[in-house]
Amino acid sequence: MLVYFDNASTTRVHERVAAVMTDVMLRDYANPSSSHAPGRRARQILEESRAAVAAALGAAPKELFFTSGGTEADNWALIGAAHLQQHKGRHILSSAAEHDAVRRPLEYLKSQGWEVTFLSPGKDGAISLEDFSAALREDTVLASFMLVNNETGAINPIPEMTRLIASRRLPALFHCDAVQGFMKVPFTAKSLGADLISVSAHKIHGPKGIGAQYVRQGLRLPPLLRGGGQEGEARAGTESLPAIAGFAEAVRLAQAGRQAAEAHVAALRKRAVEKLTAAFPECVVISRGGSPYILSFSLPGYKSEVLLNILDANGVCVSKSSACKRGARSHVLEAMRLPPAVIDGALRVSFSAENTPEEVDYFVSVVELEGRRLRRARV
Repeated sequence: MLVYFDNASTTRVHERVAAVMTDVMLRDYANPSSSHAPGRRARQILEESRAAVAAALGAAPKELFFTSGGTEADNWALIGAAHLQQHKGRHILSSAAEHDAVRRPLEYLKSQGWEVTFLSPGKDGAISLEDFSAALREDTVLASFMLVNNETGAINPIPEMTRLIASRRLPALFHCDAVQGFMKVPFTAKSLGADLISVSAHKIHGPKGIGAQYVRQGLRLPPLLRGGGQEGEARAGTESLPAIAGFAEAVRLAQAGRQAAEAHVAALRKRAVEKLTAAFPECVVISRGGSPYILSFSLPGYKSEVLLNILDANGVCVSKSSACKRGARSHVLEAMRLPPAVIDGALRVSFSAENTPEEVDYFVSVVELEGRRLRRARV
């Protein structure tokens, strides 16, 4: 039995998405920039896909630019916005719990002379509005905070943050990494109030290698790649039309089943928490509210690496933290100032609408059985 509970890392491509991509590769393979009939048909698919993804964000198609994924979008937003704003100030505000796709570009900017303040999350994993307000300065020209934390599912108060910037009439641009929130928690570009929003396809049963950047109308970021005139001259290079069409189809499918999916995964998460805490009274549930798609918990006294190996051997796929960390200790849990024993025993379970209650039961039964064996081995 294979139980895939690592959907925050990536999701299985939906059959309909794969079919759309195959059809584009085999039939509509022309370059969207070509002027002949097949090229015009490819251009039509490209723009229809752009409109579909933009609509899901509550944005205009001209505000959406396709990228190779969330990491590229984050990098473009941060480095581009910093250079665009450099004559207004040199202070950047972010979180110590951000994904490395945000942390690493910010560390690069820091090495280039920018002052970067990293706020620590609270016990719920989110950044408090009070801390954000206190850290804002007159020379803050860029703020970057994720909507949903990829390890804990904590949701940051993005709308309140952007309203605070506007009320103080600060020059700061606001970037939001919404990769884990897109099509999973309700929001639009308008409701967030962000100037820049990064999203990705492979978290919503779309293909890897394709993402998008929302850029508020009127804001012109420096080009990410220079060359041809693709993506409004913002990102040169022939567009990956099969991946883009697949992204749009994944968005359509997610929109159609959104409410049912959210209720389903919320029930799975509740079931998992109840069974884990019943089997292990010492279990620490790190996720407090937030996105129902992510459950972070810890069994202090057990090593997450050991539990991961045991679960893997029994066909259960979970993770220790972000898949991008490749075994390193979670900087997110460290930023939350959790006790070392809690961090070392932490696991992340992430659900999708494809998971079942039976899979939750099997997962918990494996943890419980092997946990008993580990207890006896220590005695």
